[in-house]
Amino acid sequence: MRASSHRPRKRFGQHFLHDAGVVRRIVEAIAPAADDFIVEIGPGEGVLTYPLAERAARLEAIEIDRDLAAALAAGRIKVHVADALEFDFDRLPQGVRIVGNLPYNISTPLLFRLARCAQRVRDLHFMLQREVVERMVAQPSTSAYGRLSVMLQARFRMQMLFRVAAGAFRPPPRVESAVVRMTPLAEPLDRAAPRFADLVRRAFSARRKTLRNALGLAAQDLAALGIDPRLRPENLAPQDYVRIARHAEYNSPASGQGETGS
Repeated sequence: MRASSHRPRKRFGQHFLHDAGVVRRIVEAIAPAADDFIVEIGPGEGVLTYPLAERAARLEAIEIDRDLAAALAAGRIKVHVADALEFDFDRLPQGVRIVGNLPYNISTPLLFRLARCAQRVRDLHFMLQREVVERMVAQPSTSAYGRLSVMLQARFRMQMLFRVAAGAFRPPPRVESAVVRMTPLAEPLDRAAPRFADLVRRAFSARRKTLRNALGLAAQDLAALGIDPRLRPENLAPQDYVRIARHAEYNSPASGQGETGS
C-alpha cells in the first residue's frame, strides 16, 4: 500500500480505498492474467492499479483528477485524464476488462453508459454503494428491483461478491459498499427489441400502477403474451419486457407487421 497526502475532493466524490485486505480480495476476484488488457475507472491513489498492472499485459486508467493522474502516469500505466461519463468506451479493443471503485454520484448513469458496449468487454468488476449493487442484482417482485435491475440484467449476468465496510476508505463514506461482477451474456436479451429501453423507462416511472396503465397497452395485448395486466412493473422479469417490446414493435403500424391485405 502506498501512502498519500492527497486531499480527497468532494466534487469528484473521492473516497480512497486503503484496506490492504479488501484490495487483496478484489484483485483475487478479478484474477488478472498475463495477456489481459484492463481499464480502470477512477484509480485514485492507485491501490488497485499497481497490483493489477503487475499481472496484466496492459493497463489503462481513466482519472478526472489531474493531480492523481500525474502521479499515476508512470511505467506501463497509461492514464486518460477524462470524465468517465464522456469517455469513448467504444474505442477499446474487444475483450477488454473494466474495473473500478466508482464514485457514488455518477454510478447509475455510468452503468447505463457501459451497458451499451457490453459485447465489447469480457467482464466488469466494480465497487459501488451497497444499495446500488443490491438494485443491480435484485430479482423481480422485491423492493430493490427496478429499472437499473432490468436494464443491466438484459445484458449481463450479475453477481454480488462481497461487502466492504465504510472504514476501508479515506474518508469513510456514510454508506456501506459492495463489489459486483458483471459478465456479458452471450446473447443480449434486448437484441432486436429497439423499444426495450423506452418501455422499461416508462414502466418504472409509474411503478405503482398496473402494467396496463403504466404502459398504456390494451389488456388483450398483454394477455396474448401470457402476462396478467393487473401485475405491476416490478413483477416482470427482463425477459418479459423484451417480449412486450418485440410484440409492440411487431404490431406497430410503422412496422407493417401484423396487418392483413395487399
